[in-house]
Amino acid sequence: IANMTAMAEGEPGEPNPEAFVYGEEDFVLQAAGWGDPASAPSRFDRLLLAAWSDRMDRGLFRYRLRPLPTRVLPGPVRIVAQLNEQRSAERRPPQPVQSLRDPFDPGAFNFTRLRPAELLFRLRRAGGPGPPPDPLLVAINASPLERGHVLLLPEPARRLPQVLTAPALRGALEAALLSGHPGFRVGFNGLGGGASVNHLHLHGLYLDCPLPLEEAPAEPLGPRLGLLRAGPAPAFLFFVPGPAALEPVSRAVCRAAEHLGTAGLACNVLATRGAPPAGPGAEGGRGLRVLLWARRPLFGPKAGEPFAVALCELAGLLPLPTEPLYRDITEVQALSAIRQHLLPEPELLHLGGELARLLEN
Repeated sequence: IANMTAMAEGEPGEPNPEAFVYGEEDFVLQAAGWGDPASAPSRFDRLLLAAWSDRMDRGLFRYRLRPLPTRVLPGPVRIVAQLNEQRSAERRPPQPVQSLRDPFDPGAFNFTRLRPAELLFRLRRAGGPGPPPDPLLVAINASPLERGHVLLLPEPARRLPQVLTAPALRGALEAALLSGHPGFRVGFNGLGGGASVNHLHLHGLYLDCPLPLEEAPAEPLGPRLGLLRAGPAPAFLFFVPGPAALEPVSRAVCRAAEHLGTAGLACNVLATRGAPPAGPGAEGGRGLRVLLWARRPLFGPKAGEPFAVALCELAGLLPLPTEPLYRDITEVQALSAIRQHLLPEPELLHLGGELARLLEN
């Protein structure tokens, strides 16, 4: 860690953090289950959490993250609410977004402006399977949702807008497989879908609670696509049973996301450890579930919303800004706030048919 920190303290604009070089042998194909006393952090987990805690101790975040009050809202969906007042009050205001195709704006905040000490390490794969993904810079999220909340950045100097690419997604999925923690998830908020910075990035974070969308069975829409109705919002489900599927699933998710953009829809993506699409006990064992949400785009804050809706909220985790809201919100109220951004059932099913046909070609 000391060597990595020294390298991260280089000249601004020339980030050169230590490389975390990994191969397929570093993938944790079957992460520990929830509450498994035999679980052990992986090499990736140890480095990430030690470096993240070091930066917290050095005051590089906007606030000091303490244990967050957490409760499960009564009701069948089992939404997890967390009180995070500091994030609401002290995070950088989201950038204004005008359309799904806003270009990168060098005058706005972007990740070329991160302080070198905010960079933890660079993920780089050596060897197979398939072509290598984009190397990803792992940086702190200065307004963290949870312990270990990081940004996964394809080379920031390329100045790519916040539009998901297959090499970037593949790198993030590989990061998910490098963790031995069942709750390490990676995700993406698109423009109009809660992205606060228009510079290509994904999120990685440890959430210490299981979510229903990890295990619930999905309705098959095609050979590689399902519709998952568990959680607050239905999502299109892709599945990575092992490393050989990383590249085709990454390409499929990005083709589907591009189709949504062409149709004027925003998207959010989450990857989490989970059961096969047919549910627990299905042949083949656990892998990565990759969920894609299609939604009406939202440009700017919506008056009267109790909370913003991005990938965490769609997945069933509500980071809430005030104690009264955290104390009093009901599942019905939370679902109403989330579902106003979603497509009507007939439109969702029609879109699912379009995506299934697209992915068969």
